[in-house]
Amino acid sequence: MTSSNTPSPLNALADQVFGADDAAPATHDDHATVEATPEGPTFASLGLSPEIVSALTAAGYKMPTPVQQRAIPAGIAGRDLLVSSPTGSGKTAAFMLPAIERFAQLQKTQAAQPREPRPANSANPAGDRRQRGPQPVARPGLLVLTPTRELAMQVTTAASAYGKHLRRLRTVSILGGVAYGQQLMLLAKNPEILVATPGRLLDHLERGRIDLSQLQMLVLDEADRMLDMGFIDDIETIVAATPETRQTMLFSATLDGKIGSLTGRLLRNPERIEILQRLESRTNIAQTVHYVDDRDHKNRLLDHLLRDSGLDQAIVFTATKMDADQLAGRLADAGFETAALHGDLPQGARNRTIKALRERRVRVLVATDVAARGIDIPGITHVFNYDLPKFAEDYVHRIGRTGRAGRSGIAVSLVHHAEQGALKRIERFVHLTLPVNIVEGFEPRKAPPANNRGGFGRGRPGGNGNGGGNGRRYGSGNGGKPGGYGNAGNGGGRGGWSGKQAEAGARSGGFGGQSRDGGYGARGNAGNTGNAPRSGQGPREGFGRSRDGGYGARRNDNPRGPRRDS
Repeated sequence: MTSSNTPSPLNALADQVFGADDAAPATHDDHATVEATPEGPTFASLGLSPEIVSALTAAGYKMPTPVQQRAIPAGIAGRDLLVSSPTGSGKTAAFMLPAIERFAQLQKTQAAQPREPRPANSANPAGDRRQRGPQPVARPGLLVLTPTRELAMQVTTAASAYGKHLRRLRTVSILGGVAYGQQLMLLAKNPEILVATPGRLLDHLERGRIDLSQLQMLVLDEADRMLDMGFIDDIETIVAATPETRQTMLFSATLDGKIGSLTGRLLRNPERIEILQRLESRTNIAQTVHYVDDRDHKNRLLDHLLRDSGLDQAIVFTATKMDADQLAGRLADAGFETAALHGDLPQGARNRTIKALRERRVRVLVATDVAARGIDIPGITHVFNYDLPKFAEDYVHRIGRTGRAGRSGIAVSLVHHAEQGALKRIERFVHLTLPVNIVEGFEPRKAPPANNRGGFGRGRPGGNGNGGGNGRRYGSGNGGKPGGYGNAGNGGGRGGWSGKQAEAGARSGGFGGQSRDGGYGARGNAGNTGNAPRSGQGPREGFGRSRDGGYGARRNDNPRGPRRDS
């Protein structure tokens, strides 16, 4: 990857936020550590066995984080846990360490008991070793459910590291995208710990390959995200197959709404642990906004920022899988060591990509939100929001991939002027007004808005086949509210124009009529638009079916729109 030796605007930004002498350089150890005061609790004082403490020391852990200090003793005592803790706070160890400690205690109890003699007739009397019995059934003692494959693999790796000094403690991950036969061989070993995504686990459960009737502990990691992804029915089916005497630990970013109703059905008198998500105090991550005119401007600015001399490794977030593939390909052509990561990749390819990122053979990872959940790479110094996230809380998860465990990081959002509504939702969620930065030579044609940005107006609905009307405008100057997105007309009309905005509303059905400036818009059912002038950029080719969130020209080949389940 190419780099520049000249001072970069991102380095200057970090100096402003951290102070020139205080910006902590990123380190490259694979395990996040949190420094604590000498008088604070230790892992041993929380009740963990010497074997587990030794494994933690070897892995680079020093002192427990706040969520670990509260969750580990309660978990060891067998309490149900209801935990809300911000990303990067050590949640995996908070539920996995007490679970492994309970396995360690069970092993010590079993070791102290005398062994029963093996029956003399236990061998096959006919001596026929070729005779096959039924497929072995896995009966795990601990089940961890996660929303994504990457997070499941991270949990599996952590469990193996924490329990490496314990005998007969096998951890297996059951994920979509992995060959079914390979998973059957892993299940045949009857692992004590099973880490799985809900869909594939339910498949094995219905086929009789997994029996949860002897389950002792159930963990739901990022339960809110699993509900958002539509796993509620799968989760309830899985829980129904477990004994009511199990211990349950539920970890979620929020504890209200759908999570609140779920906890009432799953948990028994849980210990409630809430570590406040004080995003405004995360001064180790410098957050900034760069306004862009169009996709070409966005690409040129991103290329420039990726050549920042202070950039070690970066994640670039896109809205769709198609965008991730296309952007990764373009960056590779530009000379960057890059790779894409999204849900359509086979599991083997995803594993190789994460491995290459850890080994620093990939410097720029282009990823979707779901695929990047759970990635914990200490070398990630920069996060770029190529597309703003759909939900404000996803912004927090995105920028949390950098600045891990107190390290410094930089988060940059590339924002089109029509996305001010989404930006304001993010700012309200994080209780911050994100500073706007302008790079010399990459200035947007339209001046960035002042802090008192206007809101969106409401576009007029389209007529029957004639397209939307002009978006309303309210006021002018600094306090003005630009026009908004219009609703599509009943006869395949266009959404309303947002005044002088470059973004048109979504269109649906019918054939295209007049041309429009490049914008977002959902896929139409047919047709294309003509050549449309682009704000000061000259003519552009017409669209076929446009993609959600996409700029850029399309010829009239009617490409299919991307799937949204990234």
